[in-house]
Amino acid sequence: MTRPITLFTGQWADLPFEEVCRLAAQWDYDGLEIACWGDHFEVDRALADPAYVRDKRAALDRHGLGVWAISAHLVGQAVCDRPIDERHRAILPPELWSDDPETVRRNAARRMQDTARAAALIGVETVVGFTGSPIWHTVAMFPPVPPAAVDAGYREFADRWNPILDVFEEQGVRFALEVHPSEIAYDYWTTRRTLDAIGERPSFGLNWDPSHMLWQGVDPAAFILEFADRIYHVDCKDTRIRARDGRRGLLSSHLPWGDPRRAWDFVSTGHGDVPWEDCFRALNTIGYSGPVSIEWEDAGMDRLTGAAEAAQFIRRLSSISPPTASFDAAFDTSSKR
Repeated sequence: MTRPITLFTGQWADLPFEEVCRLAAQWDYDGLEIACWGDHFEVDRALADPAYVRDKRAALDRHGLGVWAISAHLVGQAVCDRPIDERHRAILPPELWSDDPETVRRNAARRMQDTARAAALIGVETVVGFTGSPIWHTVAMFPPVPPAAVDAGYREFADRWNPILDVFEEQGVRFALEVHPSEIAYDYWTTRRTLDAIGERPSFGLNWDPSHMLWQGVDPAAFILEFADRIYHVDCKDTRIRARDGRRGLLSSHLPWGDPRRAWDFVSTGHGDVPWEDCFRALNTIGYSGPVSIEWEDAGMDRLTGAAEAAQFIRRLSSISPPTASFDAAFDTSSKR
């Protein structure tokens, strides 16, 4: 099935946007999933200056690239996270920061509403990102977490995100949550509960990224089939699981990326344990025809090598198409009688 192969620019935001466009075209990508940080796409400038969006479109056109989604992971994280601390200050635009956590959350929510408006201006229908979570810090369930506290967390998520989704719907744009540890939805059951919490609004769907599912033991291909009508975007990132040695825990012991003592690491797409062919066959089954974006992360490989190789790896997989007839149809001789 033909799908556009794109490069997520989040891990390339240290490079000028024009340079990322040049590299992506050189590596035969069809387009970009543009991050809303660095100089790649600044939401406030997009809304303030019509020439800004025209210039971004012109840069894409110069390199023969398209855009189907923008990414607002960093700002979205602050909408309903708890606690808000120096980690958030490091990733947020300075004008959104405050020493008051609730002010940060409200600033982030307004910026997410503006992101929907900016997405419409640049002509994309999907914003990919994070939601944050008021209850992720309770995931170990100790000190004991009463069910009422978890219930309150999902209500708070809905209360904070429903007004954002109102603007998304006004603009004809969808939000695709990347199911990910530290978010309100991080596995199968929390995804179900998240969709229930917002009344399964059509403007809220999922960004499928298998790398975070794999180390948790979630089947990424089955996830596609379970949430077929909610897969709004696809990110391809890989994970390698290391052999169990009695010391390596799934939570990775606060060890840095690439440390061989970790139980798992993100690796360049195609170099890990994600069952990619099963996953692409599942995407075919649900009829997903949207962009497939390479999110490149690997602490042990040069990104210029890895991103080029990943594009070709995914293009081969994406070329697998369902047959027009059953493979055993040739056994049926009735039509020849």
